[in-house]
Amino acid sequence: MTLEIKTSNLEPIRQSYAYIERRFGSKPATRYQEVSFDVQASTNFHYRPLWKPEKTLNDQTHTALKMQDWYAFKDPRQFYYGAYVQHRARMQDTAESNYSFFEKRQLVDNLSDAVKQKIITCLLPFRYVEQTANLHMMSGSAYGYGTVITQACIFAAMDRLGMAQYISRIGLMLDGHTGESLAQAKQAWMNDERWQPLRKLCEHSLTEQDWFKLYILQNLLIDTFLQELVFGQLDQWLVEHGGRDIAILTELVKDCLTDLRKWSDSVLKTAISESEENKTLIQSWITEMLPNVQLAFQSWAQNALPDSNIDTALNALSERSKKAGLVLLDSAA
Repeated sequence: MTLEIKTSNLEPIRQSYAYIERRFGSKPATRYQEVSFDVQASTNFHYRPLWKPEKTLNDQTHTALKMQDWYAFKDPRQFYYGAYVQHRARMQDTAESNYSFFEKRQLVDNLSDAVKQKIITCLLPFRYVEQTANLHMMSGSAYGYGTVITQACIFAAMDRLGMAQYISRIGLMLDGHTGESLAQAKQAWMNDERWQPLRKLCEHSLTEQDWFKLYILQNLLIDTFLQELVFGQLDQWLVEHGGRDIAILTELVKDCLTDLRKWSDSVLKTAISESEENKTLIQSWITEMLPNVQLAFQSWAQNALPDSNIDTALNALSERSKKAGLVLLDSAA
C-alpha cells in the first residue's frame, strides 16, 4: 500500500474588502489600509449637527483648505489604533523607568533652589500649552475629513494630554508630591506678565473654527518654537546649571514631538503640493499667525533665557517650511 500526499493551493475569492479594492486594486491590503481608507461615512446622514445646522456630519467645509482626495494625508508611521497603542506603550515604559530612577536615586536633591524655581516658573506652565495643544488636535479629529487624518489627530491629541501630565509630574517630584510647585506654576501662568502673550495666544486660538489652520498653528509654528527653545535652549541651560538630571524626565516629551513632526511635515507637504490655492492659503495663515507666536515665545524667553537666540527657532521654522514647499519666511530670514 502506498500513500501519495499532495498539496492544493486554494486561491481566495477576493484579496480584500471591496472598498479597499476600489482604491488599491485586487491585492492583499495592510491592516493600516483596511482600517484607515474610505471608512468614514459620507452619505445618508439622518440629521445635521445641532450645534452647526448649516453643516452636514463629516463636512469638508470645516476648513478653507481644498483637497481632491482627503485620504491623500497618509500617515508615514502607518498608525492605526493597535499600532499606535503598542508604540506609545513602549515609550511610556521607558518614561516610567526614567521617573522611577529619578525618584529612587533622589536626584531632586541634586537641584539647587534656583534651578528648581526656574523649572517651576519657566517649564511647568507649559502643561497648559500642552492642554491647549490637546484641544487643537481634538478639533482636527472632530471636524477633519477622512479617517487617515482624523484618527492621526486623535492620536496626537492623546499624546499632548500625556505630555501635559508628565510635565505636571515633574512639578510633583520637585516638591515631594505636595502640589505646591504646580500651584506656583499656575500663578505664574495666570499673573506673570511674561507669560501673558503665550496665554493669550492659547486662549484666542480656541475660538478658531478652521481646524486645518489650527493644525498649522500647533504642529508647525508652536511646536517648532517648543522644540528649539523650551526643549532645546532651556534644556541646555539646565545642563549648564546643575539640572542635567531633568533631561531624563523630559525625554518622553522630546521623543513625542520628534515623532509627531514626522507625521505633520508629511501632512503639510501633501496639502501644499495639492494646489497653488492651498499653498497661498497656508502661506497667508503662517504670515498672519507667526508674529503672535514669535511675540509669545520672546516674552517667555525674557524670563527663562535672557541670553536666548530666538533666531534658531525662526531658522528651523524656515527650513521646515522650505522642505514642505513654501517660500522662505521673510520674518525668519
